[in-house]
Order: sequence, then C-alpha cells, then structure tokens
Amino acid sequence: METMCVDTAAVRSATAVSDARERTRAFLETLRQRALDAEAADTIVLVVSELVTNALRHGGGTYTLRLTAHPDYVEVAVDDPGPQEPRMRTPDLNGGTGGFGWAMVNHLAHATTVTRRPSGGKTVSALLPR
Repeated sequence: METMCVDTAAVRSATAVSDARERTRAFLETLRQRALDAEAADTIVLVVSELVTNALRHGGGTYTLRLTAHPDYVEVAVDDPGPQEPRMRTPDLNGGTGGFGWAMVNHLAHATTVTRRPSGGKTVSALLPR
C-alpha cells in the first residue's frame, strides 16, 4: 500500500481545489505497482475535485485529503469539520447551484462512505478502480 496525506487549511482559497488536483496527479504518477491508465487517473482527479469542492462549500471551508493506493483501487478520503453529510439532490439546470457532484461521485466510485469523526466533522471516502 502506498499512502500520501495532504493537510490543507485553505479557507475557500482560489487555488485550493486546483492544488488538490495537482497533488493527486503527482501522487498517481509516483505509484510503482500497476500504474493507472489515463482514464482511471482522470476519474480519480475528478472525484478529488468534487469532494474537496464540497468540503470547502458545505463542510466548513477546510479539508484534509488522504489518498491510499491499494492493489486494485485507490481510496480518496476527505475530512472536513462540517456535521452535514452529503446528500443526493435534484441538479439545478438553470440557477447554477449544483447538485451534480455527489451523484457523480457515487456513480464513478466502487463504494462511498461517510463516517462521523469523534472529534467532530466527518470523513467522506470513495474507492475507485485502478
């Protein structure tokens, strides 16, 4: 197993999401065991982008990103201090308020989980095929 942890205390920083994507791509490029194809890497980066965006918008404005490479999948875990769990909602096709991300993450991931942390907040995790 190969692990990387990225701790970020950005409060809705203009570069927070792009920084998370860049760090994820760097992590994926360093994997030694069974490297990922471009489509799998793009999917993982997309899920990181969605989960980090949700943490910044709905979870209190800070996040911790953890990426773990297992033999057959990559685990993306995002901690945030917010108590509210992600929920499915009807996408807003006209007002631009979103509603697409959590459904997309659940569609792309092999499994998703939301775990409340004893210290407060939650961890949202997604398992993605390699």
